[in-house]
Formats: sequence, structure tokens, C-alpha cells
Amino acid sequence: MRLDPALLEKLVCPVTRTTLRYDENANELISEAAGLAYPIRDGVPVMLIEEARALGS
Repeated sequence: MRLDPALLEKLVCPVTRTTLRYDENANELISEAAGLAYPIRDGVPVMLIEEARALGS
């Protein structure tokens, strides 16, 4: 499932308020600044800090 580019332009990391990068292979939104990956479930980005995965794990 592909993420809508218009939605990606509006979303920011809830920790750092910086832009996110879409990782299509992992189906996650990546915050390089926070070192977190937010999952996308059923086409909906889950932007909860407690649901994010630390990068490198």
C-alpha cells in the first residue's frame, strides 16, 4: 500500500516536529532526528510515541 504524498507533506514527528521519510519496504514513517520509526497499519500512520520503534532495533 502506498502512502498518499499529500498526507506525508503534512505529517511531522510528534517528538521533534521535523519531517518524516516514508520507508515503503518496512511500511513505516522514519524520523531521522528522533531515531524512531512509526508504523503504518491498514494505511493509517500510527503517530504515537509509545508505538514507535527505535531505529536500529
